[in-house]
Amino acid sequence: MEPALFIHAATLIAPTADEGGFHGPSIDEFFPDAVFQFGDLVINRIHLIQFIATAAIVLILWLGTRRMTVVPGRFQSIVEMGLDFVRVNIAEDLLGKKDGQRFLPILTTIFFMVLFMNLTGIIPFMNIAGTAIVAVPLLLALISYVTFIYAGLKKSPKNFFKNALFPSGVPWPIYIIVTPIEFISTFVIRPVTLTLRLLMNMMVGHLLLVLFFAATQFFLLDLGGWWSALAAGSLAFGFAFTLFEVLVAVLQAYVFALLTAVYIQLAVAEEH
Repeated sequence: MEPALFIHAATLIAPTADEGGFHGPSIDEFFPDAVFQFGDLVINRIHLIQFIATAAIVLILWLGTRRMTVVPGRFQSIVEMGLDFVRVNIAEDLLGKKDGQRFLPILTTIFFMVLFMNLTGIIPFMNIAGTAIVAVPLLLALISYVTFIYAGLKKSPKNFFKNALFPSGVPWPIYIIVTPIEFISTFVIRPVTLTLRLLMNMMVGHLLLVLFFAATQFFLLDLGGWWSALAAGSLAFGFAFTLFEVLVAVLQAYVFALLTAVYIQLAVAEEH
């Protein structure tokens, strides 16, 4: 991975190399200028990254499954491992075989969409996650939320909201306190936390990488001399955090799909 990491470092440093001085990360990086504009529709760099990540998902899954054989080749095996990971460890593990198969398409879509868009944050010349702006995490959180509501209403049309807002075994006067808390926790906090958890992790990861690699450029090119020793340290930290970002990208995809499965499981539980 070392050549890819060096390219990634160089492309992160490049925007500040000609300006002199230390230029730390800025929130403006998540609001890039328009690349294309069609009337009121603005397409910027992050949107293009999202399009590329989506195309990559479709292409890889299509190539891996279009001519499946009993004895799979290497590429088919990798794709099957990814699909089986979602099926076994997320869908069927939490929802059982029947409901797991039923909701497998949406869980698989969420997992791979989050994974691929997260990984663009460490790919050279992209250098920012497609999930680092609120649109994608919010869209996926709303899909998860709607699926949770659908699953509950499908399982128990008459009692879903009642059981969610009025849990059994609670004295009636206590519902004055419990019901608003349950409403906020179940129907407000869940989509908000799903959105913010993914968004903040990707934003912070990008800002940290920019900070370390910009500091490397500053120590090495602007100050020079014995400051180059600090440049080596910041570069090492940048590479370490790049590898850490790979772990975070996979973990966040897993957590998002897992929590979606947990919410569905709660919706289809017997008490509903």
